[in-house]
Amino acid sequence: MSSSARSYLSTALDIMEKNSLRRHEIDWPRVRRTAFSVAGSAQKPEDTYGAIRVAINALGDKHSSFYEPQRVKGELEAPANTFDGLGGRSMEGRIGYISLPGVRSEAAFAEYARQGRAAMAEADRDRACGWVVDLRKEDGGGMGAPLAVVGPILGGGNVGMFIDPDGEKSMWTAEGGAPVAHPDAPVAVLTSGATASAGEAVAVAFRGRPDTRFFGQRTGGVPTGNHPHDLSDGAMLILTEVKEADRTGRIYDGPIPPDEEVPAGRDALEAAKSWLLAQRACR
Repeated sequence: MSSSARSYLSTALDIMEKNSLRRHEIDWPRVRRTAFSVAGSAQKPEDTYGAIRVAINALGDKHSSFYEPQRVKGELEAPANTFDGLGGRSMEGRIGYISLPGVRSEAAFAEYARQGRAAMAEADRDRACGWVVDLRKEDGGGMGAPLAVVGPILGGGNVGMFIDPDGEKSMWTAEGGAPVAHPDAPVAVLTSGATASAGEAVAVAFRGRPDTRFFGQRTGGVPTGNHPHDLSDGAMLILTEVKEADRTGRIYDGPIPPDEEVPAGRDALEAAKSWLLAQRACR
């Protein structure tokens, strides 16, 4: 193995050992031996990519990943002006509806928040007595932009937190956004198996909120926080480093079940609307 390849692989493994969510549980000497064995006689950084992926799998968190330079540029750095599924409307019965898809490109976060806030304003056109927050297409990326959109109905103060392996907590807040007529109105949250990562973080942020109920199906099962680490050739390690907990301190680990499971083939939106229309605020 060349010195440049050895240094590149060693750096990636050092980052994993220092930051992984499961860093206190992993047999790091074994992970390193396996990675260097897989890398073999690697001569260039890209020759070690397979070994890095083997090490990522050994972390066992089901959420960490490795992006080659081309994928970083194409998926994480490219700006976007349109977001499939982002929108809001006022439904019958003065129910506000907002749909939040995932957003991965950091360059697109501000535009996502702008469009999402406009959608919230449209959904509150009739002074919504209750809200549907549809996270069924929120499959991950950044959590900050979606939280900024629904901030007005999340409630003030801390709405959740990250907890690292040493028990250190980092609180989430979601303030600002388009004002709504009734920020304390009941909220129905829709989830599916595609709701994952940042989508699960948004769902967790609504956990513990009064007058809130969840409908649909279990989430994807990775309610953990990731952090990107740049490598010297433009590749990126995206490591799972923290667990997610709601405003009450409850930690989530694995798929998050809804309060009311709605089988595939039946529309969770209809179940959510029925519940909202039965609430005092919407009678």
